[in-house]
Amino acid sequence: MRSNQDSRLFILVSHSLKYFLLALVGFAIAYILSMTFGAAEISVMLLSLFVALVSRLGLILFCMIALTVITESFR
Repeated sequence: MRSNQDSRLFILVSHSLKYFLLALVGFAIAYILSMTFGAAEISVMLLSLFVALVSRLGLILFCMIALTVITESFR
C-alpha cells in the first residue's frame, strides 16, 4: 500500500462526518420550516430527542476522528 492512499478508516470517518453534517443541516431546515408553519409542539418534542441523538453520535464521531488522526500519524 502506498503512503499517499487513504486508509479505510479515513474514508469511513470522512463519509460519516459528511452525512452527520448533512443530517444537521437537514434537521435545521426542517425545524425552521416547522416553526414557521406553526408546529411548535411537535418541534419541541423532536428537538429533545434529536439533541440526545446528536450528542451521542457526535461523541462517537469525535472519537473516530481522534482514532483516525492517531493511526494516520503513525503511517
